[in-house]
Amino acid sequence: MGNIKDEAAQWLDGTAANITFIVTKDCQLACKYCYLVGKNDKERMSFLTAKKAIDYILTSSLFFGRQKSVILDFIGGEPLLEVELIDKICDYFKLQTYIRGHKWFDAYRINLTTNGLNYHTKKVRKFIEKNITHLSITITIDGNEIKHDLNRVYKNSGKGSYKNVLKNIPLWLKDFKDIGTKVTISSADIPYIKESVLHLFSLGIHHLYTNCVFEDVWKEGDDKLFEEQLSELADIIIDNEYYKDFTCSFFSENIGKPLDPILENQNWCGAGKMLAVDAAGMFYPCTRFAGYSLREKKPIIIGNVRDGIDKNKLRPFLTLDRTTQSPQKCLDCEVASGCAWCQGENYDAAETNTIYQRATAICLMHKARVRANNYYWNKLYRKLELEGQREEFEKNKRKVKPVDC
Repeated sequence: MGNIKDEAAQWLDGTAANITFIVTKDCQLACKYCYLVGKNDKERMSFLTAKKAIDYILTSSLFFGRQKSVILDFIGGEPLLEVELIDKICDYFKLQTYIRGHKWFDAYRINLTTNGLNYHTKKVRKFIEKNITHLSITITIDGNEIKHDLNRVYKNSGKGSYKNVLKNIPLWLKDFKDIGTKVTISSADIPYIKESVLHLFSLGIHHLYTNCVFEDVWKEGDDKLFEEQLSELADIIIDNEYYKDFTCSFFSENIGKPLDPILENQNWCGAGKMLAVDAAGMFYPCTRFAGYSLREKKPIIIGNVRDGIDKNKLRPFLTLDRTTQSPQKCLDCEVASGCAWCQGENYDAAETNTIYQRATAICLMHKARVRANNYYWNKLYRKLELEGQREEFEKNKRKVKPVDC
């Protein structure tokens, strides 16, 4: 096996290829904020389709010639419903990279995000033990029981899934000691943010990656309540010095600044620089452009496992940047940095069939986050200055790769 630190540097620096396999569109849950509006129990990827995708990818120097490493991302629905299929796909990938002498042999990462319900089963445990050195699994737990069960409910009964997910958290943290979870914020659960973050810390989850949903679901006053929750959370984190052992991406020094339209004109989203393949063998610039992810629009297909990628269909995604899709208010915004967007949601919410119209439903929530974030860092640095610890804090901070939601 190769050097894990070197390998990790390759995919963490953002230059790794990212291949997503939509192995199933089925899931035990019907999360209320889920963007996958077309989930079903019929569309399951075949091993033959996956093999064809891998064969194409490993021989396509035009689109996958630069990257020294690759992330194999498996999603659903709930991907662990198809863990045996995933295992076969990974075995085929490993075998083919070895046979071909491909540079991705031993320079790959397997990523899964799961609802956690099947994590303890024998099939899943076998897969984890077999692939642990190249594997990253995230279990989604949204916070305390109230917040989690507001949204993450069983599709048949409508009951919350918190208690069944919680049972598998200790096992998950034993497998992946420094892993984090992603916390999604929607309008209904804003009042429970503070207690939920603290609850997840108490479970031993040290890194929380948080984001508000991009869809237009926000109600009047949500931004003010959001700011209140984050400001109260900031007080508790700082007063109890949780910042020494835990991270929460609500609070980041990289957000809330103006962006130069020329020097800082990157596209936030990676659509077009990744590849997703579904059960029918169709290629997409991201899973958000597959049919089951879209409310109103038709899917955008950029190729298939038989014919490969159509570079003409991919070209519009490669020309995207911040200025080509943002309204003037976003370009002039004094707190623009850290304001995210999803290219798929932009397309789905656009007035026409364009990917060049930025959806701005998240605007007020971002500004509320920035205000709370400024409060957090002002208070933290005042505390550190008074205690003579700022220099040591800055030194330790530089050792950590910054994250954002």
